[in-house]
Amino acid sequence: MQNRIKKSIIKKSFFDNEMKLCQKLAKENKGKCGWGKCKDCGVSMLLIKLCKGRLVEDKSEIKKIKNEIIGI
Repeated sequence: MQNRIKKSIIKKSFFDNEMKLCQKLAKENKGKCGWGKCKDCGVSMLLIKLCKGRLVEDKSEIKKIKNEIIGI
């Protein structure tokens, strides 16, 4: 049986707000927030999974996405 990930578990507006928060905190706290170091964080990947229904597991793709989102 194929593993299926549902799209839109969270709304796009929630996704956008949380990504902006990640960007803001990363900038203000030099790559850290209350959850830890941005380079080690999986929050952005989880948000992508819950909003877009896309599972990101490839390390180079994760690095690229994190760089685009929070500049690390």
